[in-house]
Amino acid sequence: MVVPVYRSARILPDLVARLEPVLRANAQAFELVLVDDSSPDESWGVIAELARAHPWVRGLCMMRNFGQHGALLCGIRSARYDVVVTMDDDLQHPPEELPALLAELARGHDVVYGSARSEPHGFLRALASRMTKMALSQAMGAATARSASAFRAFRTSLREAFAGYTSGFVSIDVLLTWGTTRFSSVEVRHDPRAEGQSGYGVAKLLTHALNMLTGYSAKPLQVASLTGFAFTLFGLLVLVFVLVRYVIEGGSVPGFPFLASVIAIFSGAQLFALGIMGEYLARIHFRTMSRPAYAVRATTEDTAAERH
Repeated sequence: MVVPVYRSARILPDLVARLEPVLRANAQAFELVLVDDSSPDESWGVIAELARAHPWVRGLCMMRNFGQHGALLCGIRSARYDVVVTMDDDLQHPPEELPALLAELARGHDVVYGSARSEPHGFLRALASRMTKMALSQAMGAATARSASAFRAFRTSLREAFAGYTSGFVSIDVLLTWGTTRFSSVEVRHDPRAEGQSGYGVAKLLTHALNMLTGYSAKPLQVASLTGFAFTLFGLLVLVFVLVRYVIEGGSVPGFPFLASVIAIFSGAQLFALGIMGEYLARIHFRTMSRPAYAVRATTEDTAAERH
């Protein structure tokens, strides 16, 4: 189990208590890796206490906040068993639904998502979530992306496909497509958040969607090319109209608003294309900097060694 942790100090004991009987009933050997993504509350102290009380709990503390997917990548790379299950730290993903994912994985799939039967979100949050999944579908090139969820189970061997990945822009779901095409999903219960509010608001979801599209897909560049072609064709049609009008009526098309509108349309199309190319150039710039996806400050193993 790999769980990114942010502002969940009071939820973690309940999470561990509910996970333990489920894990003992479904696996001979297991571990829980709690990755503290530089949480501003007492999450790291709680993780250290849980690791002392439960030998199967391990903790990793990030040097700064790298985001949910950066924390997940860190935990996935430190996993020690054949299957990795990821879930959120807020108990919206019920641990009791874990057997359903493992059963589907045993049918020969490499990645299984726990898709929520219904999500208790508002209209804007639900709309942003759907847009993110559409972007993920384009980046992944897999229809299962529409069922993607942070509650996922996959074979640990898939991480070899992205072992050399170092970019600061991380999408675990896209990285998993580098190793397999055998995806599946099962419907699971989705509970209200146990405490507090989600850190993924509308703006953050839309930013994540943009990062996925420009970081892992060439679709935006293709859209820019098609937009440029469409407006070039429009310009040629306008030119033909002007010339035909001149030949038939012996005069030019009157009206400054018409000309200004055409210029504005072309200027907007050019700026749109330049903006998309700028996003890709920014990604290339960050790749050349070799900025890490995460950096670990401490582990619970280090803390235990210091005490001894």
